[in-house]
Amino acid sequence: MFSKTLFAAAWIAALAVNTVSAIPTISAVGSKFFTSDGNQFFIKGVAYQPTDADPLVDTSQCQLDATQMQDLGANTIRVYHVDSTANHSGCMSTFSDAGIYLFVDLDTFDTEINQDDATWNQTQLTAFEKVLDEFQQYDNTAGVFVGNEILDLANGSNAAPYIKAAARDIKAYRDSKNYRDIPVGYSAADIAGLRPMLQNYLACGGNASENVDFFSLNSYEWCGDSSFTTSGYSMLEQNATGYPIPIFFSETGCNTVEPRTFQDQSAILGPDMDNTWSGAIIYEWVEVTNNFGLISYGAAAVTAAMTDWPVSGTPTPISPDYQNLKSQWATLTPSGVALSAYSASASSLTPPPCPSSTSGGWLVNGNPPLPTLGQTLAAASGATQTGTATATASTTAKATATKKGTASGGKEIAGMSIGLAGVMLGFIVWL
Repeated sequence: MFSKTLFAAAWIAALAVNTVSAIPTISAVGSKFFTSDGNQFFIKGVAYQPTDADPLVDTSQCQLDATQMQDLGANTIRVYHVDSTANHSGCMSTFSDAGIYLFVDLDTFDTEINQDDATWNQTQLTAFEKVLDEFQQYDNTAGVFVGNEILDLANGSNAAPYIKAAARDIKAYRDSKNYRDIPVGYSAADIAGLRPMLQNYLACGGNASENVDFFSLNSYEWCGDSSFTTSGYSMLEQNATGYPIPIFFSETGCNTVEPRTFQDQSAILGPDMDNTWSGAIIYEWVEVTNNFGLISYGAAAVTAAMTDWPVSGTPTPISPDYQNLKSQWATLTPSGVALSAYSASASSLTPPPCPSSTSGGWLVNGNPPLPTLGQTLAAASGATQTGTATATASTTAKATATKKGTASGGKEIAGMSIGLAGVMLGFIVWL
């Protein structure tokens, strides 16, 4: 009897420990993210992808990085490429124990949607589903992306319905499998000729099953000693006010002025924007040859002349950028609003109007029927999208090496280059 009682007590104690240590899940409610314990969630994240290889399979390396990220004050990572067949339990558990969530891209080099030859087919959907199958089991999976910078030209906007189609089908699959409501969203390039039209289009129409659950932006507008107005952030805030789903920076951290001081974090996570925006992911964790890294693996500096550099090891903070970001985040702790106090107002949010097409600009007129599985975009350059796309046999989406082929191998590089181009070309339009 004593041994049974002792065993039961031990089992209850172990259960209590596991319950206490379990990380709350993240959901999208109205325009905000909330944890399952009812607190608003703000992202303090880093892009985590030193090479094309899946970074979430080496538990020992994840343990080293998670410890350093805790010191930095990060609570989120973004990963662009994963192997859905690999075992991620060690790394995901490590990051969970460190209080760190994951936003993960569902596409790969050969399954992404391509604006120049848009397709949405069974091959792509199945690949997306496999990534979701793998990561839905982890409570610290905060959200998934159906695409990253698919549109980077105004005349590529005819491919926007394919983004919605991907979101529609992934959400339907998620629900059919009785997975929790992991938010499904999109990461956009910061292109003046596309925003806020794309932002509004992905949330318009009133049919939540066809819309993304969140929208995010890869933006490098705030460079050096700028300001809320000069940087263009005031316009980003204006365009996001009243937006009915969460919005955040999926990449940021301009490095055209060095060292990086990350002053934009005080706007994003402060009173200028924290009522509308849900935080930011800094590009990037590991230093390669682009001067964006917050840490390096090893003491030797990475230079542009190098063709090989350490992609694992003990994280060494890069000075002064690492400390500058750490100092910024340490002073920024937005409290937000409790879910219990917000739920009623969330139900009153309304979708934005679907944008109309414009000559030489946004090409999708209103909210045309979305492509069905197996359709492909067959439209002349500059044509306006007003109806269904042409049906063809399923084909594998074409890889886009121009966006992805970089020293780091990271899909995220596109955001840096396109975002900075948007700064140079788009300021006059927006300011």
